[in-house]
Amino acid sequence: MSPGVAELLLQRLEREPAGPGGGLCSLAAAAALGVEHQAVVGAVKSLQARGEVIEAQPRCSRRWELSPEGREVLRDGSPEVRLLRSLPPGGLPPGEASKLPGGAVGFSKAMANKWLRLDKGAPGGPRVLPTVQDAVQDAVQESLRRVQRGEAEQLPERELAELKRRKLLLEVTLKSYWITKGSAFSTAVTRQETELTPDMIVTGSWRARPFKPYNFSALGLPPACGHLHPLLKVRSQLRQIFLEMGFSEMPTQNFVESSFWNFDALFQPQQHPARDQHDTFFLLDPAEAPAPPPAYAAKVKKVHSQGGYGSQGYKSEWRMEEARRNLLRTHTTAASARALYRLARQEKFCPVKLFSIDRVFRNESLDATHLAEFHQVEGLVAERGLGLAHLLGLLRQFFGKLGITRLRFKPAYNPYTEPSVEIFSYHEGLWGSLGCLSLSGGLWGVSRLCVTGGPGAPRPGALGGAGELGRVPPGAAAAHGAPRERRGHRLGAVAGAPHHDQIRHQQHPRAGRAPRQPADGL
Repeated sequence: MSPGVAELLLQRLEREPAGPGGGLCSLAAAAALGVEHQAVVGAVKSLQARGEVIEAQPRCSRRWELSPEGREVLRDGSPEVRLLRSLPPGGLPPGEASKLPGGAVGFSKAMANKWLRLDKGAPGGPRVLPTVQDAVQDAVQESLRRVQRGEAEQLPERELAELKRRKLLLEVTLKSYWITKGSAFSTAVTRQETELTPDMIVTGSWRARPFKPYNFSALGLPPACGHLHPLLKVRSQLRQIFLEMGFSEMPTQNFVESSFWNFDALFQPQQHPARDQHDTFFLLDPAEAPAPPPAYAAKVKKVHSQGGYGSQGYKSEWRMEEARRNLLRTHTTAASARALYRLARQEKFCPVKLFSIDRVFRNESLDATHLAEFHQVEGLVAERGLGLAHLLGLLRQFFGKLGITRLRFKPAYNPYTEPSVEIFSYHEGLWGSLGCLSLSGGLWGVSRLCVTGGPGAPRPGALGGAGELGRVPPGAAAAHGAPRERRGHRLGAVAGAPHHDQIRHQQHPRAGRAPRQPADGL
């Protein structure tokens, strides 16, 4: 077997005298051995890992090399000299002179060297004439020839800088090593063991084998610190899906919400069962919430009092003091109501796609299918001319990104969307509700958008969908585990139970009847 680069390097280093002056440059060693310099660098690092066999000090050196343009000048001459040689004694017009060899680049240099002159009063127009009759010395070509011979250090720095500026020279920084013999120098290269095997222990051969020293200062891989809660994993997945679909996230920082935005703006009457104390966390001694926009509040009051869209058949009495009561937000649709109001107040309607994923609170006792605090997912699309087909297509696209492709839709009732649908998915031999991922989807009524008022409400269609993330149906997502087992340190992946009464607060005896028309054009 032919010796490798490391063995050849050690053999050559052995012939070098010992002492301060003895040593070998890795560049010279690569040239003497006829190998690439990088191969010598690899051999040096390999020998350094074997202990004190050699000592290597890194060095940096500067070297000048000819660029492709420089090699062309070395072969054919500088552009200014080539132009002078090609120019006839009678000269040429400037346009024709620039077409000669080297004319485009060498004209300015030849003029600076006073080898050419421009006669503007010549018959027939300006002409470029030579001013020297004898052959000129090509100093640029001679300088490049000296660089090629390795005499670049003898040239003035100013001349080297000029050649570099003209892109005829390249300044190359070389990293090399000065190699000397170490305290354990030897020409025999022995392979160091990196692993202690059971056979070495049984036979005792480990005593005679050299082992590679362990680097205790090496930085290992950073350990994984902590893990996301299972529900937060699903939350991150859903957020990424919405972002891929072109949605923007709505602000949902208000855990404490006013009854107006949480209920009244969504046309849930103030006598609705969903506002009972046993269902809603009303704050006992809070400061009143800020008053809603007066014009908007007046329109909402009119709809409530006349039994218009959303409060069908109630014709309920509406009081401002009830609307300004503070509560823990029961659903993130309050954020959607605010977003639609801001959209309608714009001077020019702009289509939007919004989503929210945040906490909501219900005054319910904890059991295997209920939490008093959970997360809700909600999406909203506002654009002209949207219909139920757009809603169903959007829902299929959303659930398809979750890996849920077999969907069914059933008509449902919601106070603030008409028509509405409930979504079901086929999973492992049964059809189950997808209420935890999308409680329902529907079209915001035209009256809902017109009530928001403002010049920015040109009667667009709007798609809305809401759902609960804290109540898990079978196989809907990766956040397994009953709610009672998603508290504390026990976060194992166990099967969860579906929640079947998610719209019980929104059922109404008139849910199956045709909706009433908006009152007074609202």
